[in-house]
Amino acid sequence: MPLPSIVGAESAASGQRPADIQHYLRPGILQLHELPPLALYIHLPWCVRKCPYCDFNSHASPRAQTPASALDPALIGRYLQALEADLDAALPLIWGRQVISIFIGGGTPSLFSAAHIDRLLASVRARLRLLPGCEITLEANPGTFETDRFAAYRAAGVTRLSIGVQSFDDTLLQRLGRIHNRAQALAAVEEARDAFETFNLDLMYALPGQDMAAFAQDLHTALALQPPHLSVYHLTIEANTYFAKYPPPALPDDDLAYDMLDAITAATAAAGLERYEVSAYARGGHTCQHNLNYWQFGDYLGIGAGAHSKLSFAHRIVRQVRLRDPQRYTTAALQGAPIAQESDIPRRELPFEYMLCALRLRQGFALQDFHARTGLPLSSVQPAIEQAIARGLLEQPHPGHIRPTARGFDFLSDLQQSFLPEET
Repeated sequence: MPLPSIVGAESAASGQRPADIQHYLRPGILQLHELPPLALYIHLPWCVRKCPYCDFNSHASPRAQTPASALDPALIGRYLQALEADLDAALPLIWGRQVISIFIGGGTPSLFSAAHIDRLLASVRARLRLLPGCEITLEANPGTFETDRFAAYRAAGVTRLSIGVQSFDDTLLQRLGRIHNRAQALAAVEEARDAFETFNLDLMYALPGQDMAAFAQDLHTALALQPPHLSVYHLTIEANTYFAKYPPPALPDDDLAYDMLDAITAATAAAGLERYEVSAYARGGHTCQHNLNYWQFGDYLGIGAGAHSKLSFAHRIVRQVRLRDPQRYTTAALQGAPIAQESDIPRRELPFEYMLCALRLRQGFALQDFHARTGLPLSSVQPAIEQAIARGLLEQPHPGHIRPTARGFDFLSDLQQSFLPEET
């Protein structure tokens, strides 16, 4: 999954080019002795239609009558050219670095044919050095796949599929505005299993009108399919969505939502899935390397409309955000100027930025990794860590390692906020 936005919305009337590499290498207040692993995120922004709960940068296609005709070939060709130009402009910032994973997200990337994905990945391989066995994930929706389509993606170089099922209940799917039904979801999972050694199912809970029995049936169906990876998300009402303006009726209350989460924890453990991240459960060898890199405060280059980047240099850590509107992005990227905003992460905000990611992992983090990824001394977080241990939110299983307790995992937002910079 793509990393949630931390940078604000674009404000520039047009895009800007990346600065000369010497601008990023100039002296600064941080001292990073090594660069973290680097991942690549590619955003394909179109959907058949926009889901009412979705706050990602996704846009309904103007030709969205059927999945097969959802995207204009000329639009696809021009957008792929823009992605290539975007990557070309960014190359000086990551020159010589190896890419450990690629995530193609959206939107609905499965609206793009296997031939388009093959072209896209060929362009990436021609420009970047990929880690042998590099994980390449493609997001797919059950309502946009055809027989043998997933196998064609595998042949194009995709190694991992992430299927946005959300529910196996036709009534709940309609309430969520999804374009697929239960039968299509089951068929998509079966085809994914045939084509891929590893894949992920996305499931949501606390849906409008969902009681405990309905959720238990959804969870049972998902686990019976024996996915190697399962992501489970609480439906939240996000600003600037249809649901924010027109809230759906009969949303489960907090107590019922917690009961559902307890059921997830128990059922996934019984099925042999380990909860390695707040919302992610996996069998051995099937954790998502791309998302792990996010949570371990690794670097990522994001290309495509609205994509975000975090890039480290010797004396600074930089965030970028691309132009959000696909048409504006395409035009600007083809001119080598896709960036809407760029800024250094302030030193005083780095502890919170790091903990916002690292504390999502059940195993926690090594204190030496905090220093390596932020360039800050451990003294910058030691008081907050000691206070969190005293409150029972963090624990130290062995010297030099910190992880959330079960209570800290349950109250993760409170734990993360304890690392916010003090107001001045």
